[in-house]
Amino acid sequence: MISMILAACGGSDEGEGSADGGETYNWKFVTEEVDGQVQYEYAEEFAKRMNEKSDGAVNIDVYEFGGLGSETDQVEQLQGGTVEMAVMSPGFTGNMVKEGQVFALHFLFPDSVEKTQEILNDSEALNTDLRELYEEHSITPLSYWSEGAMQWTSSKPISEPADFENFKMRTQTSPLILKSYEAYGAEPTPMSWSELYTALDRGTVEGQENPIFFIGDASFHEVQDYMTISNHNNYVAMTTVNTDWYNGLDDEMKSMVDETVEEMQSWVFDEQKKQNQEYLETIKNDTENPTEIIELTEEQRQMFKDKAEPVREFYREEVSTVDGQILDKLLEEIEAAGE
Repeated sequence: MISMILAACGGSDEGEGSADGGETYNWKFVTEEVDGQVQYEYAEEFAKRMNEKSDGAVNIDVYEFGGLGSETDQVEQLQGGTVEMAVMSPGFTGNMVKEGQVFALHFLFPDSVEKTQEILNDSEALNTDLRELYEEHSITPLSYWSEGAMQWTSSKPISEPADFENFKMRTQTSPLILKSYEAYGAEPTPMSWSELYTALDRGTVEGQENPIFFIGDASFHEVQDYMTISNHNNYVAMTTVNTDWYNGLDDEMKSMVDETVEEMQSWVFDEQKKQNQEYLETIKNDTENPTEIIELTEEQRQMFKDKAEPVREFYREEVSTVDGQILDKLLEEIEAAGE
């Protein structure tokens, strides 16, 4: 049965024999993170489950960041079909799919990461409307998921918008991310994360944003004196596939992929929660590289929210190609979900 399912699937090594005489299929799965970090662990678990479900017929090679190039290279490889699957963040596709920049809006999602994940799972604005826009570029997002709340690290204390004045802030390449930090008075600087540790160490940039697990695992806290618990956003990742490849799968194999994607939503929520909690303790207890942790009060967070709110109108007028319809539908879904 498995060989019948796979007969129409394609793959980089299509037709290679397996031990039981059936065919095996090898797919490539690229991530923006390295071994041990959430995206890589996700891809490894996904590969394991697909291999087990197919009785060893589907073999997925997982590549950590840098294995096949930069974040931009990986987007191009997925579009061209050089790789079949990728975990990518919308921040690196913002110039291609303008609507994907919606994830860069600060204080858009609920404070609860769990509630945010429920919205990412169920949102029609994202899973239907935004997906269709990505498919125009040969990329199909199969799911969206949070890697945890975003926090700021910095070379000086950040507790109110005035602290960002003339502050050199590393960002992803999304124009809306740049606009979000300009709203605070900062000087945003797009940069690949592979260059970031050195840039922070040398003072080329003075701060950055990421979930806590990433800050800890990449050792950014070693070259930053402060971490502000701002929860200003969620780091949203997408499980994506090459559209033509995915549409060419046999119906049963496509169902197997879809089923595994759905299973992984709860798995990755637990994984990111565990990693973020563990690394918070690691950073707190690192006496060799002490980091002062600043927890914003609700009044301080409101100051940032007030500065961030007008950026939504910028998104509608200057970024959106559909007059802000996806953002407006998503806002209705967020309101309906409640806190």
